[in-house]
Amino acid sequence: MSHTFTGRRAAAAVVAAALLVPLSACGNDDSTKDGGDTKATESAAGAPKANLTVLAAASLTDVFKTAGAAYEKKNPGTRITFSFAGSQELVAQVKQGAPADALVTADTKSMDSVEADTGTPAVIARNRLVIATVKGNPHKVDELKDLGDAKLKVVLAAPEVPAGKYSKNILDAQKITVRPVSQEPNVRAVLSKVELGEADAGLVYKTDAESATDKVDAVEIPDAQNAIAEYPAATLKQSQHAEAAAAFVAWLSMPEARKILADAGFQQP
Repeated sequence: MSHTFTGRRAAAAVVAAALLVPLSACGNDDSTKDGGDTKATESAAGAPKANLTVLAAASLTDVFKTAGAAYEKKNPGTRITFSFAGSQELVAQVKQGAPADALVTADTKSMDSVEADTGTPAVIARNRLVIATVKGNPHKVDELKDLGDAKLKVVLAAPEVPAGKYSKNILDAQKITVRPVSQEPNVRAVLSKVELGEADAGLVYKTDAESATDKVDAVEIPDAQNAIAEYPAATLKQSQHAEAAAAFVAWLSMPEARKILADAGFQQP
C-alpha cells in the first residue's frame, strides 16, 4: 500500500520508516493492500492477519521485542514492526500523519494530546525511576540528593520527554538542583550515556537499569520521593488494519502480555 505525503507529512513518513524495528526478516502480508478491497483473513488465534506498525516509547524497546515475538507466535501470519522513540517524538509523528496502527506512550499526557487520533487508551503497565550509575557506583551515589553534587556528571532526559518530566518533578519536590551535562531525547539515551561512562549517573526507569545490569548499577528511590510512570496503549484511527490493531492493543492487557511486562520489571496497571 502506498500513500502520498507532502511537506511535513512526507518528513514524518521518512522519520517513521527510519525508526522501524522489524521483529523478523520475513512474513506474509495478507492484509488489505489498497485500503479495503480485500478483507483480512483470520489467524489461527482469531485475530485478523496483518502487518502492523506500532509506535512505542523507548523504554519499551526490550520488552516489546519479546512481547511482539510472542504475539506473532500466537497469531501466525501477523507481523509487528515497532518504531521506538521518545513519547514526544511519537506524538509528533501521529500529528503529522505518519502511517501506523497503534501507539504506546510512557505517560498519559502524551496520549491525551492525540486524543482525536486514537481509540480509547488503556494503561497496560507502570514504571518507576531509579538512579543509574556507572558499574560499581564509584562516586558513591546513595540517594537522590547526591545528584546535586556539582562534581558529579549527571545526565537527564529532556524536559519534554516523559522521563524528563518525571525527573524534574521529583527533583523539584525535594528542592534538589541538578545541572545536567546533557539532556537526552529519550530515556534510553540517558542510559547509554551512563553505560559508556560519559556520565556518572542519570535518572532512568527501573526497567531500563534492569536491562543493563552488566553495565550499570541502580540506586532505588523511596516511594515518597519517586514518581510512577503510566503506559497507555491505543489504536490509531488512521490505521488501515483496525481490527488487527485493536486485537493487539487488547492483548497487551491480557495475562500473557502482563506476565512478559512483569518479568521485565514493569508494575501491573
